[in-house]
Amino acid sequence: MKSLSFLNHEFEAFPSPELALTDPNGLLAIGGDLRPERLLSAYYNGIFPWFNSDDPILWWSPDPRAVFIPGDVHISTSLRKYLKKQPWRITIDHAFTDVMAGCAQPREKQSGTWITQEIQMAYRELHHTGHAHSIEVWEGERLIGGLYGLAIGQVFCGESMFHRKTNASKAAVAALQQHLLKMGFKLIDAQVMNPHLESLGAKAIKRIDFITLLSELRNNPVDPTTWTTKEVILELE
Repeated sequence: MKSLSFLNHEFEAFPSPELALTDPNGLLAIGGDLRPERLLSAYYNGIFPWFNSDDPILWWSPDPRAVFIPGDVHISTSLRKYLKKQPWRITIDHAFTDVMAGCAQPREKQSGTWITQEIQMAYRELHHTGHAHSIEVWEGERLIGGLYGLAIGQVFCGESMFHRKTNASKAAVAALQQHLLKMGFKLIDAQVMNPHLESLGAKAIKRIDFITLLSELRNNPVDPTTWTTKEVILELE
């Protein structure tokens, strides 16, 4: 039976994602807080927060789930040619706060953002504790694109991306895939399917299949150097 749970400020276990509502798709719980331990528990169980500034905290686990398998991200021939011509530099964890700020800027035809100051503070704390990470795309000293998310075992949970130059966010996705593939990651969670993600090769899978994959991968060890601050050289041959 589908049901909506209400969380208080005491830390408690999340309900099973299978209890999430079908309308709106995936809404599971309301309330609680954004303490690191609650956020990590959420992602560990296939749940994420998503709410507007004037809403209470809303927790989601939609069905189906959008995912990428590292190695299957689609980089078209035209995009490869375009990226080869760019003098861009790509880094890992050089400017997490700036990437979040870039992602928080309202998109065209949008008046607001769900990446509120509260969200930014919470994820910056996760970054400081080594759980949240960013990919940055630079033109000279100017940040022109990037993405951020959380690493849970061999799963990267993507949260948001942005660009200030055409295809800069796609360059960040390409760099993320390349890096995760080298480091043995098995899954990229993209949460909710949209045309942009689909064009990059995201697949929609049943929530129960996503949760099964997550439970198999979330405790797997990863190379301790995976998220050391470094530069990424895109391999586009």
